[in-house]
This record gives sequence, C-alpha cells and structure tokens, in this order.
Amino acid sequence: MIFKVFKKQELARLYELLAVNIIVGPVAKGNDRNGKPLFDFDVVYDFNDLALDYTQTVHSPKRFVLPYHETLSTFAVARDGWEKHVDLNVYRSLVFFGMHACDINALNKLDLVLAQSAYPNPYYMGKRKNLFIIGLDCTPEPQCFCRSMGTDSAIHGFDLFLTDLGGTYFAEILSATAFDLLNQINCKDPSAKDLRLYKQATSEKNKHYTASVETSDLTKILDLEFESPAWDDWGKKCLSCGTCANVCPTCYCYGVEEHVDLDLKHAGKTRSLHSCNLIDFAKVAGNHNFRPTSASRLKYRYYHKHRGFVEAFEESLCVGCGRCGSACLADITPPEVIASVRGRE
Repeated sequence: MIFKVFKKQELARLYELLAVNIIVGPVAKGNDRNGKPLFDFDVVYDFNDLALDYTQTVHSPKRFVLPYHETLSTFAVARDGWEKHVDLNVYRSLVFFGMHACDINALNKLDLVLAQSAYPNPYYMGKRKNLFIIGLDCTPEPQCFCRSMGTDSAIHGFDLFLTDLGGTYFAEILSATAFDLLNQINCKDPSAKDLRLYKQATSEKNKHYTASVETSDLTKILDLEFESPAWDDWGKKCLSCGTCANVCPTCYCYGVEEHVDLDLKHAGKTRSLHSCNLIDFAKVAGNHNFRPTSASRLKYRYYHKHRGFVEAFEESLCVGCGRCGSACLADITPPEVIASVRGRE
C-alpha cells in the first residue's frame, strides 16, 4: 500500500478528474422528526453537493450494484418463435465517492456470494467491475458496532481511502488508477507529523464506539441456543415488515417474477430483493410455509448472518453498521438480541 497526503482543497480537483464517470456519494436528504440530519447515497452532479461530513446514510450504496428491482431479461414472441434479450444494465463506470469502511466491507462480503462463488451473478459482477471506490474514515454513531465485527477499517475493496487530518487528507492507495489520479493533483509523501496525526485520528475514532457485540464463540452459542425462549420474545416484538433487510448493506436474498404482456408478444423476467422476515419468504407450493411465525423468521435471519455465513465463508455477514436497529419500527437491535440469546440482559 502507498500513502500520500494532500490538502483538502485538492479533493475538488480529484472530483473533477473523476466526473467523466457517474459519481455516487453521500448527500443531505433532510431531517428526521427530531431534527437530526438524514443522509443517503445518490448520484452527485456538483462537488459542493457532497456531504462528506455525513454520519451515516439511511441506506447503503448497495442498490447501485444490487438494485431492489432489476429486469433480468425480456422476450419478443412471434408466430414462428421467440427471441431472448439479456441486458446486464451496465452503461457507464461508477465512482463511489466517500464510502465508510463498513460499506466497503459489505461489498467485500457480497463479492463472496455474488462474484466468487460457484455460480457468480453476471448482473452484479458487471456493475462491480466498473466501480472506482474512494473510502472515507468516519466518526462512529451510537448504534455502530462495526469494531466488534472487525469491519471498522478496510484493508481491501477500495481504490483510495481518505482520513481527515484537519487541513489535509491522509490517502491510502490500493490501485494503479488511484495512483495515477493522485499524480495529477498536489500531494506528497506523509511526514512524521502526518503519521502522528493519522494515529491520533484513529485513536480518537475508537473512543466513540459505545455499542458492541460479543462475537467470540457466537456460532457455537447459536447452535446451543437454537431453542432459546429469547427468540420467541423477540418474535413477539418483530413486525415482520422487512425494513431491516431493506437498509442492510449485505442482504441479497431475492425473488424472481415472470410476466407476459396481454398481447402475448412480449414477456420479461424481473428480480426483486426480498426479506427473510416477510411472511411469504419461505412459502412454497401447496401454501406450506417453512417459517410461519415471526420468531422463526427473525431467528433464521440471525442464523444466516452469524452462523450459516460464518460456516461457509469464515466470517459474519453482518458489518455492524447498525442501520437495521436504527430503522427497526420495533426497536430491535442486533447487540440486544445477541446479548439476550447469550443469557444477558
């Protein structure tokens, strides 16, 4: 890894160099009912619209590589046959400008399933290969437990990662493209003072973590507590609305629908992201539902994140961003659920 330092005003120049692509970054979207600013990732057309001091976005940037709804294929039907048309929906390179470490690690986890598995997803891979990612260090929010999940820093999955040192940015460079870009702005090698400031910034960030999850032996605990009454207690609170999956940066379960136009000349196949908390998620032919209760659905959501995925990939599917707990209408948070399954209040 190569390190550089540049003054903050150079970041606008970096934006201009990348503006030939579609740039997606954090932008202000208004305020919540308590007056707290709301941020979200969106397409940015002006550097001044970037809210780089954002705390956390409502949604992750997942939807730009894994849309909530996506047409997989269309069909033209004629009297003598039919033609299939597949569009990967990749038209221009995309720049993620200002991703926090948890969201970068979320993409790394999605890669394990959607890009590096036995059956890679071409729609996801097409978008993923056309990404340029600029990471940005953050100040943890009260709901963040990314440090417990080992995702509070990113060591791969980005091109350039920036840490605010006051009047300058400390830049970690991982790709040749990022190195070439920085050669076009005024930057320099970090001095001993810059390295000291970087370590101070990291130490200061660590002081802001207030939420945590005990992850040691968690997979074993989940095996032991499969019949724990705690799942029923949380199931009584869960509204089965699927909001947690909607804001989660790593949920990727989906359903596929096929439709035929009334003129019988055109048809299509569409994929929509689903949620394991929704009542029809495990419903099969014959109207049988393998997970008929909210408790069973909530439990299997946690088992997928912290048990099944760990067994398959030796890491959790959760990055500890805390979005699910913040968005939950029933105030269900992973730290509280996992603590209760462990038998703690």
